[in-house]
Amino acid sequence: MQEIIHYPNLKTVLMIEKVLREAETALTREELKKRLPAQIMHQTLNVILEYLEHRGLILDGHKGILWAHNDSPKLKEAISKGTEI
Repeated sequence: MQEIIHYPNLKTVLMIEKVLREAETALTREELKKRLPAQIMHQTLNVILEYLEHRGLILDGHKGILWAHNDSPKLKEAISKGTEI
């Protein structure tokens, strides 16, 4: 891992989360940067994406970045009532 020059602030993390949540399809890094209301350094974007992926909130693959987290109460209820195989 390379040395991190600039750590992101919470406002930047939330800004990226919002764009990814609202996207209907996977976004490339360049598409994501274009949709952000403010410019962001590429290294800072990578730090945030690595953090979000580690937390299980996004999937970052060769076709792009996709919001994967689902906090639906109905889904949580269905999972809790499910049976184990």
